[in-house]
Amino acid sequence: MDVTGAAGECTAVLDEVQSAVITDRAFLERVLTGILARGHVLFEDVPGVGKTLTARSLATALGLEFSRVQFTPDLLPSDVTGTNVYNEGDGSFEFAEGPIFANVVLADEINRAPPKTQAALLEAMEERQVTVDGETYQLPEPFFVMATQNPVEQEGTFALPEAQRDRFMIKSSMGYPERDGELELLDRRASRTAQAPSVGPVVDPATVRELQDVPESVTVERKVREYVVDLGRATRTDERVEVGVSPRGIQRLFEAVRAYATIAGRDYVVPDDVKEVADAVFAHRLVLTAESSVRSVSKRTVLRDVLDRVPVPTVDE
Repeated sequence: MDVTGAAGECTAVLDEVQSAVITDRAFLERVLTGILARGHVLFEDVPGVGKTLTARSLATALGLEFSRVQFTPDLLPSDVTGTNVYNEGDGSFEFAEGPIFANVVLADEINRAPPKTQAALLEAMEERQVTVDGETYQLPEPFFVMATQNPVEQEGTFALPEAQRDRFMIKSSMGYPERDGELELLDRRASRTAQAPSVGPVVDPATVRELQDVPESVTVERKVREYVVDLGRATRTDERVEVGVSPRGIQRLFEAVRAYATIAGRDYVVPDDVKEVADAVFAHRLVLTAESSVRSVSKRTVLRDVLDRVPVPTVDE
């Protein structure tokens, strides 16, 4: 599949999801960017804006198996990965797969689970496998984790450790829909007897794997590569930042911009692609100083300043 064909498939997927989900298209493009780049996505938003519906609709449009796990304080790692179950018939133990064995796994309110259960996702997200009682089991391919967390309510929650946040390629927010969008939601509710808009499969798992291969052919000129590196390095020298973006974070931005260019139908990356995706890839990887936290400095504000400070290269399209 070439870039033009991939862009057409991506447009069809986005159109199908938007037919049922009231949200900004740019948000859906960021999520699809993570999927094409083989990354995981973290949604941070208030309840009731449609995070679960968005994840389910994307999985359906991509023709992928979907699984949802409601994270709670009493959730155990085995509730996610699965466990060995005793078979009385032949006296042996058989592995019962947990909900992690799906193409798209929604970890709903991930910050409500204790760190031990959150850590159970680390191996799955990084290695695409789980290990139970010394046995390793491969997860389905493709495999994505979409996690949600509430930025407002912090009682009874466990903040994601840095290692866990770093496993998410994209962190984004849906935000509230526009006024027309909320009116459409009321119109749908008023016509309860009418069939609600639904999402159907647009592609299949084999096509999704082909789509993931397309960004590998997207060209990134030397000047743009240097720009990506300079942005990451600039976050480490900002006085408001205690820990800046790691080399892995820089690689994730490189992968994301190639996927973003693919969705746009281009076989090359321009600096505007980097500026468009940098916030979703870099912001959640920053660790601010204690003084910055006391002053309520936003990570996005720091990143915006970095983007303004680092010179943008000029490239020939």
